[in-house]
Amino acid sequence: MKNFRVILQATLKSFIRDRLLQLLLVCALCIFLIVPALSLFSMRQVQELSVTLSLSAISIILLTLTVILGSSSVWRDLDRRYLASILGLPVSRTSYILGKFTGIVIFILLGCLLLGLVATAVIALVSAQYPSDVPLSWPQIWIAILSDGLKYVLVAAVAMLFSSLSTSFYFPFIATLVIYFCGSASQEVYEYITSDYGKTLSAVTRSAINSIYYCIPNFAAFDFKVHAVYALTLQLPGLLFAGTYFILYTSIILMIAVWAFNRRELA
Repeated sequence: MKNFRVILQATLKSFIRDRLLQLLLVCALCIFLIVPALSLFSMRQVQELSVTLSLSAISIILLTLTVILGSSSVWRDLDRRYLASILGLPVSRTSYILGKFTGIVIFILLGCLLLGLVATAVIALVSAQYPSDVPLSWPQIWIAILSDGLKYVLVAAVAMLFSSLSTSFYFPFIATLVIYFCGSASQEVYEYITSDYGKTLSAVTRSAINSIYYCIPNFAAFDFKVHAVYALTLQLPGLLFAGTYFILYTSIILMIAVWAFNRRELA
């Protein structure tokens, strides 16, 4: 446990001192400054557009942070030859991976909270100036923000898995993005092949798509943006499914990452 805390603290300190991440967060906050102006392009749904733009900005920023942190955390230590020194101490590889991942998770969730507070201020400002017939529901908005945070924690676990297998930065970076985009569209593809139109496909094609659908993470389970924009009622089964799916899938990915890293040959 002590080694885990040491790795966690070192990881968080490196993130805080990273000027690239500091610049990225500053740019992220600047993006929200133009949300009120962009919201005016919708003459009838200014409030709804401000919510949509704010949630989309949070999603893009968190994706960038997650992919960079998850893909580079192990690679940096390996490239700078810190990893051999760290593992030469009485530190298990399991503690190293879990410490790194926990540091990434804390940074993502703190970033999610900070961006959520900024988005809340922007949305409140726009809705006060341009009130809408649709009520503004803060619980739905914050559930959408926090579910986005959980989604990118899962993305970070995927990036950590690829980082535990690779010696370069580019493979985890590209592979994580591919998994993210595939997982974001997998639900729509699955609904298509199970519809009447999908029956025109061959059985082999449908079986292959089904297999891929159940293997890659389904990020659509964490998408509650429509509920936040239009103040729609959230169903408890959907929330429970998203939470259970997050816990199970993230745990499985981390176990595979630890298993792979423990069997990896380090030069």
